[in-house]
Amino acid sequence: MAMSSNILAPGKVPPEFLINLLARYTGGDSSVIVRPGIGVDAAAIEMGEQVLVAKTDPITFATDQIGWYAVHVNANDVACLGARPRWFLATILLPERGTTRALVEQIFAQLEAACTSLGVALIGGHTEVTIGLERPIVVGQMLGTVAREALISPQAGRPRDRVIMVKGFPIEGTALIAREKAANLLARGYSPALIERARQMLFDPGLSVVRAAEIAARAARLHGLHDPTEGGVATGLWELARAAGLGIRVEQAALPLLDLGAQLCAEFGLDPLGTIASGALLIAVAPGDEARVLTALDEAGIAAATVAVLTDDSDEAVLVTAAGERPLPRFDADEITRLF
Repeated sequence: MAMSSNILAPGKVPPEFLINLLARYTGGDSSVIVRPGIGVDAAAIEMGEQVLVAKTDPITFATDQIGWYAVHVNANDVACLGARPRWFLATILLPERGTTRALVEQIFAQLEAACTSLGVALIGGHTEVTIGLERPIVVGQMLGTVAREALISPQAGRPRDRVIMVKGFPIEGTALIAREKAANLLARGYSPALIERARQMLFDPGLSVVRAAEIAARAARLHGLHDPTEGGVATGLWELARAAGLGIRVEQAALPLLDLGAQLCAEFGLDPLGTIASGALLIAVAPGDEARVLTALDEAGIAAATVAVLTDDSDEAVLVTAAGERPLPRFDADEITRLF
């Protein structure tokens, strides 16, 4: 029996549906200078010479180190508008079965450790045991500030801009597989050392792109930043172009696919291009500033490579492969959902 078109699959709400909802139900305040949209990581509110940048994002896949995930994915989105993350709130929803005081304190300790690593203050939220949940969920809210002239608009991309990718992919997906499916991997013959190496990718190279965003913004005037999360780097690249009303051509050979990530994705039949990819950062920059940004990142010990170019055809989304060109895939449901 075919599934009704009214029933949504796990993962992000389909973009076309979301665009319609945002057009109908948001807006109306002139102080909001970056409004919600596809590829827009956070909201920006003008407050005199300073801009308040606000973001909320949940952690729904991970259970291990859920507090660490929650802080960093929200901080990344604030940094993508050029702001410094400063204040964090968390809504912690816990399953009615199996929640202990030790579990709650563990999540709080993870939140505090992640906030400390970024110089962020944990300032409040809400915590409850919730009927109907099978696993903990943490919904984070990050606030940050940036000078008005330093705000990075997600709509500022221009045709011929180069797109640089920082670090590699899928960092979050690799760590998530190892942390949530460790017993399964052991049963399949993977060594404890390899599983531990994948688990530690949560910290090295890590989920945070805050430092990389700051370094890139000091090197040149950026035309956009975006961190690919659900839907993987393929969807993130499409979102970056969509936010600016542009098209994109992506060089598959240039994409920095991590060997361990490719291996674990293949083990579970996941496409790395569509696997949750926090830890990577996409940077849109004018052609004349490309080398300057790459040099600054390299001098800071941060791997980066140019992977795509923005085009003036808003309908263009192309993946250039050794076998020729094909449409850039878009993953409305992240590949990682197939593990759960």
